[in-house]
Amino acid sequence: MFCAVAIVAALPFAAMAQDRGPVTNLPLPRFVSMKAAEGYARRGPSRTHRIDWIFRKRDTPLEITAEHGHWRRVRDRDGAGGWMHYSLLSGVRTALVEQDMLQMHINPDPKSLVAAQLELGVIARIAECIPGWCELEVGGYDGWVPKSAIWGVGADEILE
Repeated sequence: MFCAVAIVAALPFAAMAQDRGPVTNLPLPRFVSMKAAEGYARRGPSRTHRIDWIFRKRDTPLEITAEHGHWRRVRDRDGAGGWMHYSLLSGVRTALVEQDMLQMHINPDPKSLVAAQLELGVIARIAECIPGWCELEVGGYDGWVPKSAIWGVGADEILE
């Protein structure tokens, strides 16, 4: 009976351990960005695997879903992706604007002044995220947008 209780009590810890990459011990999934101007996403974690997708924009936000050696399985906002060499990725956090003419406010408050409007598909650097809001930097402007209007940050994620 005691063994059964010990095993059941350990299950949440085993589940948490699976949420870490076996190579980096960083959380999975997690967001990164493209370091290179072009990167191949392959069918498997080696250069001998077929190229399934080519990412062609520096700073594109990507989500890492798995690790194997020097390879990371990534996906973009639409789910496209594959295995990429880690040297093509950066820890710099960026976000993709998912709402056309998104208002970027000077404070994390919808009633604050609008600093700029962002077009659908714009890629911005994330400066900070608090519950519900992220501060973005793009094109010489910085301001706050609702977290729900961008892709590249977790809904509950806090960044300082």
